[in-house]
Amino acid sequence: MGGEAVPGLDEDSGRLPTRVRATQTLTSHMSFCWGHPSLTAIEIGWRWLFGVPFLAVMWVEAEQILTRIPPSSVGLDRLNFQNPWISSVMLADAVGVYSPAVANRLTWIGPVLVLGWAIASGFGRTLMLWRLDLLDSPGLERPLGFFQSRIPGVIVLQGLWLLGLLGCFWLWYRGVSWAAGTHLTSVAEPELVSYLCWLIFLTLGLLVLWAAASWTLAMAPLIHVLERASICGALRRSFRLGGVFSGKLVEVNLVMAIVKIALIVLAMVFSAAPLPFSDEFGPGFMHVLYVVIAVGFLIANDYFHVVRLRSYIALRQVYRASQTAVLG
Repeated sequence: MGGEAVPGLDEDSGRLPTRVRATQTLTSHMSFCWGHPSLTAIEIGWRWLFGVPFLAVMWVEAEQILTRIPPSSVGLDRLNFQNPWISSVMLADAVGVYSPAVANRLTWIGPVLVLGWAIASGFGRTLMLWRLDLLDSPGLERPLGFFQSRIPGVIVLQGLWLLGLLGCFWLWYRGVSWAAGTHLTSVAEPELVSYLCWLIFLTLGLLVLWAAASWTLAMAPLIHVLERASICGALRRSFRLGGVFSGKLVEVNLVMAIVKIALIVLAMVFSAAPLPFSDEFGPGFMHVLYVVIAVGFLIANDYFHVVRLRSYIALRQVYRASQTAVLG
């Protein structure tokens, strides 16, 4: 390091820093990202360029399934939410009818989802890192060609991240299916309260599990680009970041998970608040309102993805640089 001061290194003891409060620095990262809207625009751009066409395809496939298996044929037109016990059993039976058709569609939709999202996120995330590099170190930025050369590796690593997320969704689905099969049966009175308890427990539990463990796959693309590591080397390094560094990443992820839950709750509140006046507003206004709320939620969610990424980069500058100095 040639005698230069290393960010975050305790110069007296030469030890890695332990008192960097990742959650407290999030406010400064939020302010930085808010002051540079181009970062959020990049995130929205690559996510929506992939997401809008993919959702259109999903809509067409869903219409085909509903045409072949009309909701009335499985009793969904007879749902009575004033009697949730009977409705819960009817919903569970309907899921059992639709599951084979959905699984058949997923045999080709799943690979397309992984491949398309990996390519879009590979380009988008690399562009984001280049833009952050320009903003953080305008005099020492790497050329755009360097970032372009890392795109294939970022695509592979982003695909691995998505596979991990889909694995969590699969575990959630299996857990909810088990809870429905044991608590919502037509041969006995459905245990709706127990089922809802399991649903909340499984949802929050897997959300916390993903938040606590996903930093390994999320850091790999950053290491691949910023440390010029190979794909395998980036994966190895992401699992060997050290207890202090990994603890800070878990801290950031847990806070971001809480933020996402808060955004969902706010979206639900804004959606439910006008319901008492729905007759006065009319269905057209309500549909427009729901679209606005959904778009606002997605934009806010993308903004916090940028905040998380910059927090990762800032923590890496402290801990990876400190590790290099200590080892050197």
